[in-house]
Amino acid sequence: MNNAKKLIESEISPDTLNGQTLAYLGDAVYELDIRRHLIKCGIVKPQVLQRRATHYVSAKAQAALITKLQEDKLLSEGELATFRRGRNSKTYTKAKNTSLATYQLSTGFEAVWGYLELLGKRDRLEELTTWCIKTVEEGGIDRYDFK
Repeated sequence: MNNAKKLIESEISPDTLNGQTLAYLGDAVYELDIRRHLIKCGIVKPQVLQRRATHYVSAKAQAALITKLQEDKLLSEGELATFRRGRNSKTYTKAKNTSLATYQLSTGFEAVWGYLELLGKRDRLEELTTWCIKTVEEGGIDRYDFK
């Protein structure tokens, strides 16, 4: 590490972070769990993995999942507040292949995963991710038509 600064981790409260930062982490956390799930299901070809993953991790899928999570009243007050913070955060990137509203819902979804990860609530993450996987695989988001 010639001229690179040494970074030192410290405890940080997710309540002090903006929604985009939480979503940045949450995107990786959720995607890793989905990738692990698909591989454990025996899917090993990268092109098939990528195609199947989009059923779970696309902005449209995440928007539908967060909408259903809210409809089914499965989120705590803290999770809902985090979702709203992520959804309402100012975005500096353009949504690709989706509407701004769908992108914002997806960002809120990812913010919840980042929030729970920083709190160390791995059991809750596993519970929500398992619910998402089951919901997608049972066609539970097919009725949602996000653009």
